[in-house]
Amino acid sequence: MARIAGTDLPKNKRAEIGLTYILGIGRSTAKKILESASIDFDKKIQDLSEPEVAKIREFIDKYLKVEGDLRRDVSMNIKRLVDLGCYRGIRHKKGLPVRGQRTHSNARTRKGKAVAIAGKKSIKSMK
Repeated sequence: MARIAGTDLPKNKRAEIGLTYILGIGRSTAKKILESASIDFDKKIQDLSEPEVAKIREFIDKYLKVEGDLRRDVSMNIKRLVDLGCYRGIRHKKGLPVRGQRTHSNARTRKGKAVAIAGKKSIKSMK
């Protein structure tokens, strides 16, 4: 099992797909990495030799920001927005959608489970 950037890559996946298990690497970036290391896209992770894994590791360390560094940068950017008190920062703080999505009928993923609000009691129930 290859371990790159602190992530265990699945053995039975193709190299192009396996690299996407690393945070910050998608399909197009994985293709660029494999092209620069001159590795076949269809080669399985378990079939990669140690020098090939070293080439991939070297490219990622040199040119890309992945995993822990990327997580830290994203959280620092969000913290900066919250500290500024700008609109996007306020939305992050309240846990609402940040990018202009409607919240009247959707946004359950961001807002959480719907909470029932007790309505006014009707006259019949007061008697």
